[in-house]
Amino acid sequence: GRLGRHRTFRLSAPPLSGVLRIRQLVVCLALAAGALFFFCWGIAVGDIEIPLADVVAALTGSADPGTTLVVREFRLPRALVGLLAGLAFGMSGALFQTMTRNPLASPDLIGITQGAGTAVVAGIVLGWGSGLGTQTLGLLGALTTALLVYALSWRRGTTGYRIVLVGVGVSWICASVTDYLLARGGRFQAQAALGWLVGNLNGRDWVHVTPLALALALLVPAALLLARHLRVIQLGDDVATGLGTPVQPARLALLFTGVGLVAFATAAAGPVAFVALAAPQIAQRLARTAWPPLVASGLTGALVVLAADLMARRLLGDVELPVGVVTGVLGAPFLLWLLARANRAGQGG
Repeated sequence: GRLGRHRTFRLSAPPLSGVLRIRQLVVCLALAAGALFFFCWGIAVGDIEIPLADVVAALTGSADPGTTLVVREFRLPRALVGLLAGLAFGMSGALFQTMTRNPLASPDLIGITQGAGTAVVAGIVLGWGSGLGTQTLGLLGALTTALLVYALSWRRGTTGYRIVLVGVGVSWICASVTDYLLARGGRFQAQAALGWLVGNLNGRDWVHVTPLALALALLVPAALLLARHLRVIQLGDDVATGLGTPVQPARLALLFTGVGLVAFATAAAGPVAFVALAAPQIAQRLARTAWPPLVASGLTGALVVLAADLMARRLLGDVELPVGVVTGVLGAPFLLWLLARANRAGQGG
């Protein structure tokens, strides 16, 4: 029964108690092992194939200097960006879907990644990128779009339903502006913009890893601390208020934590399609929970991005596809399935 799936624990120092969900723990360990495997496999793949044992040796500092140089300086940054960006996309999607009580709500569909894309394309086409860089532009675009969505959905407070509806509208506005900028720009500018817009891990370096890692060091603990409000907000605003939860401040904090996660991930890897949408739903079904579990969603996102990047590099032989192309091809059928499922459950509008 339920005792086999849950264990309560209580610590005296520090004073801490809670419920340990056995299935979630097993799922998280399995996902972490899978992500680690694809992380090492991705490092092993390249013009010069490196055995997995040598990759592990280089990461632990016991390989020869040549292998260590190739692994740590040339291949490790790309793998780390994939791992961290996938983790951020997955956790951000879980926050948005749980907060809005809608399995179709994700940064892909409510304008956050589109806002980042519009800012980057504007920088490339209009010449702002040379001063700010794509990472800063993507971050500013995502944050500005989130503020706009929150302001437009405010009417004596916000609800998850209004955030989704307004976000979809803002998403289409951003997509239209991006298309106009691409049409206005020159051929080389359009190619540079499109290379970023599909989501790409090619050429990633430590300059992309460091800001993302520092951001996640702050945002992941914040998301885990705020997660206790998510379960109460799921019961509805009136019930949550009655239970003493500050609904609007909690929703605002959750919104901007999710936006921060996806903004830094998008700034580093580009708007990798469908990961934030699919990862929480996959994790929820693996863990068999009533809502997307936060840690499992992040680990699923990391696993999906790393596996998709490996497929993108190996699928067509010498042609290396952007990782966003693979996640888009795999994610589109998943979105159709979610839409069909939501309609059957009466959640599709």
